[in-house]
Amino acid sequence: MKQIFTSTTVGRYTLKNRFAMAPMTRSRAEFDGTPGKLAAEYYAQRAEVGLIIAEGTQPSDDGQGYLMTPGIYTDAHVAGWKQVSDAVHAKGSRLFIQLMHAGRMSHPDNTPHHRQGVAPSAIAPGAQMFTPTGMQDAPVPHALSTVEVQQTIQDFRVAARRAIEAGADGVEIHGANAYLIHQFLAPSANTRSDEYGGSIENRARFAIEVAAAIAEEIGADRTAIRLSPGMNMWGIEEGENGAALYRYLVAELNKLGLAYLHLMHLGNEDLLQDIRILWKQSLILNRPGKPREQIGNDVAAGLADLESYGQMILANPDFMTRLEANAPFNEADRNTYFGGTEKGFTDYPALNATR
Repeated sequence: MKQIFTSTTVGRYTLKNRFAMAPMTRSRAEFDGTPGKLAAEYYAQRAEVGLIIAEGTQPSDDGQGYLMTPGIYTDAHVAGWKQVSDAVHAKGSRLFIQLMHAGRMSHPDNTPHHRQGVAPSAIAPGAQMFTPTGMQDAPVPHALSTVEVQQTIQDFRVAARRAIEAGADGVEIHGANAYLIHQFLAPSANTRSDEYGGSIENRARFAIEVAAAIAEEIGADRTAIRLSPGMNMWGIEEGENGAALYRYLVAELNKLGLAYLHLMHLGNEDLLQDIRILWKQSLILNRPGKPREQIGNDVAAGLADLESYGQMILANPDFMTRLEANAPFNEADRNTYFGGTEKGFTDYPALNATR
């Protein structure tokens, strides 16, 4: 485990260790998308890790899918995130804000202006979403026109610039977990006949153009992306050519010289090995459900440059202190994951408070 505690370079930054906090939706923003009053404290508590990847943050009104998620495209959003970035930097960590456009994984009742979701094609995900009145079906989205696709790319560009204005060190593009970019990748969600649909090259085009636009705006060394090869959920089916799609996509993204690729790994070891060869910059690996005793294994084996953890860091603000001391971890309270107050957010006890 020793190597994961050593410093490393990611993009233009030197990190104090090889741990990253995975982005996790907490639904505690203000109704207008401004980060909530406790957000700075929450992230600063967890800044023992070298890199904080903030929760999914919508780049535009159209990008919101869930209740009370933050945005990064208004002056109020920038001011709220500036408090977060200052607090994280004061603890010696780095902050990348994840830009998450939910696409069709949205419901009008969850947005201030009751906006219809948008997607590559007018195909409902066949999934339910939590809304103010309980669980409801995610409705059929509006299919983006080619012009609207281009505008969405510009929305990502502007949001990235605003993230830097807010003091963030960079942005991570959410290209995973059945959200908009993933919807473009999947033939089950993308039946377009223009240059953004059909072939592997066309379905990958949106992700590549978003990354290229952001890299041009804020620098490739402050731009990153998260992918989840093989994740079939909420109507997303990548099809028999899924692995080939990711090999092509990663090779093309690698040409941009981005800061890192954040990979949610779901078990295709051959594909992981290929991606490790294709990707020449820093690779962050996230293995959902990875047990504590395997922490550091992927870095030690050379499969990753950093490892990211979600629930364990959520429940343990002093995650690294506990790890080094071989002390027990707090258990995460699932009932407080989304929405609420400080309970399950900033009130998890640190080790010195439990002795």
